[in-house]
Amino acid sequence: MPRSQIPVTSSPSATEIATAVVKGRRTAVEIAEAAIARIETLNPALNAIVTFDPDRMRDEARTVDRRVAAGERLPLAGVPVAVKDNIWVAGRRVTQGSRLFADFIAPEDAVAVKRLREAGAVIAGMANTSEFAAKGVTTNLLFGPTRHPMDPRLTPGGSSGGPAVAVAAGLVPLALGTDAGGSSRRPPAHVGIIGFKPSFGAIPYGPGFAEPFVGLSVMAPMARTVADAALMFEVLAGRPPRRPPKPLSDLRIAFSPRLGLEVPVDDDVAEAIGQAVGHLDRAGARIERRDPLWPADASETALMALQHAGLAAIHGETWRRDPALFDPDIGRQIERGLSLSGVEVAHALQLSSAIERSAAAFFSEVDLLIGPTTPCVSWPLTQLGPERIGGIEVEPRAHAVFTPLFNHAKVPALSLPIGNGRDDLPVGLQIIGARGSDLDVLAFAAFAEHAMDGEDDALVDERLGR
Repeated sequence: MPRSQIPVTSSPSATEIATAVVKGRRTAVEIAEAAIARIETLNPALNAIVTFDPDRMRDEARTVDRRVAAGERLPLAGVPVAVKDNIWVAGRRVTQGSRLFADFIAPEDAVAVKRLREAGAVIAGMANTSEFAAKGVTTNLLFGPTRHPMDPRLTPGGSSGGPAVAVAAGLVPLALGTDAGGSSRRPPAHVGIIGFKPSFGAIPYGPGFAEPFVGLSVMAPMARTVADAALMFEVLAGRPPRRPPKPLSDLRIAFSPRLGLEVPVDDDVAEAIGQAVGHLDRAGARIERRDPLWPADASETALMALQHAGLAAIHGETWRRDPALFDPDIGRQIERGLSLSGVEVAHALQLSSAIERSAAAFFSEVDLLIGPTTPCVSWPLTQLGPERIGGIEVEPRAHAVFTPLFNHAKVPALSLPIGNGRDDLPVGLQIIGARGSDLDVLAFAAFAEHAMDGEDDALVDERLGR
C-alpha cells in the first residue's frame, strides 16, 4: 500500500475531536461514522483492527452525545480509541491473539478502559497483537500479520503492532497498548508515532488475563502527537500529578548513542538520532554525552528467563496436551520456560532488581536520558527480526535491545518520531526519565516535537512557559 493512500495528516487529533464535540461543532456519532468508513476502507490491507463492531461503536457514540448534552465534562468526548487485543473490554471478544481464547468475552473493563469510557472515549475495536503479547512482530495463528502502513511487505514490529498501525494509518487518533519490554515503543518508532510507557504503577493494570511478565507490564498510550499522548495519560492515571514538570533550563539531559550497551546500530538510525540530538541542543536543551552504567550481564537475553517461565507457568500444561494450538515461536518459549530451574529464574529476578537500582543511581545525577528506540528500521514481514544490524549478523531479537531494561527499571520512556532512515522509514528517539517523572518526559517530548518541526523559537518558548 503506497504511503499516498494513507493521508494521516488529514485526520484530526484527539484534542481537536474532543473540543469539537464538547463545543457542539461535531457530534460523537459523526466522528464515529468517519472512523468506521476509514477502518472499513483501509483496515483490510493493514489488519490492524481484528475485532470490529460498527453498530456497537455507533451506540457508544450516541451515549457520549447524550452525556455531552447533559453537561458532563468529557476530556475525550467522542474520541475513537483502538484497544490492544490483550486488554479486557467488557462484552467484547478479547483473544490475546491466541486460539485458546478465540471465543473469550471479557466480563468487565480493565481500569484503563473504564477510565477511557468515563472520559467520553469510544472504543473502536480490538487491535492485533502477537500471541500473549510475547513476540517482537505482530502476527498470530488466529488473525495473521499486521502490515506496515508505508509498505505491506514490512512488519511494524510487536507486540503492539495493531494499535500502532491503527494510529499511524489514521484509523483512530489514540490507541491503548501494553508494554512489558518495549511492545508499545518499538512499533510506534517503526511507524512514526508516539508511544509512551509510563512509570510502573502510574496506570492500574487489570483486571485481565494472567500475566506472564510479572511486575513489568504497563498500560501504554499511543498517539500521533505528544499533546494527545499526554491527554490520554492524564485520563488513564486518574489523579493530578504530584508536581509540575521541570522547566527546560533546569533539565540535565544525557545522550547515549547505544544507551550504555555494546550492541550494533544501523548507520542510518545512528545518523538520524545524531542529527536530532544536535537539533535539540541548538534549540536550547542542556545535553551532555553520558552512558548509563548497567550490571555487567545486563541484556534482554539474560532477562528472558522471566518471560519464558511466566508463559510456562500459565500455559505449559496446555502446550503439552495440544501444541498445535500455539504459535510455534511461543511454543519454543514455553519449552524453554519448562526447562528452567528455580535458580535460573532467581538469577534473572536478581538481575532485574540490579537494573532497577542502576537506573535509580543514574537518574539521581541526570533528569533525562535520550537515545535510540530501536537500532534499525522495519524489516520484512516474514522474519522475526532483521538478519543484520550495523553490518553484523544478529539474533532475531537484536532489534529489541534498547527497550527492555527500562521496563525492569520501572521508569517512564517515550518514543518520539524524529526523522527517517533507509527507504524513508521512520526512526524513533527514546526519552527516558526517573521513576515518577512522567511529566518531565512528556514535557521534554513536547519541546522536542515542536523543535524538530522547526517552529519559531518564540513559539516553543511560549509553549514551555519560558
